[in-house]
Amino acid sequence: MSPPTLAQLHTYHAQERVIFSKLVLQFSRSPSESLLVMATWFWLENFGFEDIFATIFPLPDRFIASFANEAVSCFRCIESFDPPNGFDQIPLTSQYQNHISLPMIYKHRYTAIAGIKTFLNTICSRIFSDILAQVLPYSSPPYFVPGFHPSLIIPGFPHPTFGNINVMRPDLVDGVNTSNNNNSFLFLKGLWEWNDHSMESENDRTMFITFSRGFHVSQAEVKELFTNIFGEKCVVGVYMREDWVSSPNIVACNNDQQQSLFAKLVLDSVVTVDRILEGEKLQKFRINGKHIWARKYNEKKDGRTCFT
Repeated sequence: MSPPTLAQLHTYHAQERVIFSKLVLQFSRSPSESLLVMATWFWLENFGFEDIFATIFPLPDRFIASFANEAVSCFRCIESFDPPNGFDQIPLTSQYQNHISLPMIYKHRYTAIAGIKTFLNTICSRIFSDILAQVLPYSSPPYFVPGFHPSLIIPGFPHPTFGNINVMRPDLVDGVNTSNNNNSFLFLKGLWEWNDHSMESENDRTMFITFSRGFHVSQAEVKELFTNIFGEKCVVGVYMREDWVSSPNIVACNNDQQQSLFAKLVLDSVVTVDRILEGEKLQKFRINGKHIWARKYNEKKDGRTCFT
């Protein structure tokens, strides 16, 4: 399938474009927040809560603004390392979409982060570029990134949780004025063939696991534990420095066998990360009488101190 044209994208996402225009042009919300609002709604629809945009589109402006405020609560909940306190913080959204709550969203936190990243860069960056160009200072020259189209500068990005977004300037796509032609935006496999895991990095789907001192746990045991609980193909790799005797990760067991105190567990997707954590920061498991603790891997905290 050939990639969709700009006109096709605008037609297919006509309702979303009207809603986004209201957010940034009529309600004067910041472009970065408005993009995250739209990406959050896209992710919720993809997650299974259907017809969010069709529900919001015909509503009076004050209700659309209220829905947007609750979407902000959703992505700020996802940003937080602490779970939400109550179930009534998005009452309007919950009224129109049963079973949506901040605790439910937080339980799928890492799936949501990867999904919002994907929607920002595969859909929002393309269908809203002309609207963004109306509110962003056009006197600022575009910056050029090798291998990417000329981009608009969006204040607020790169975002600490949701990363960067590459919004192509509508008047500069490979040197062609797209307003006067029907050229396609070319990107991998075309918009209608992407999946919601396409922006996942290995770090997104990696866990940091720790063991009790004096109880040797092998890579095989780690894999056996998680595949038995979460599925045969859920484990991509288990990495520990058992062969690095001088590492602080290594201690000697009573039987003189070298023991890793922690390891990286790379999984098949962020969905599995959320299945393991179930909205908690830390989960405890047991195999062959030995305890294993699992939490989300943090590259800055864990990678530099433990695996370098």
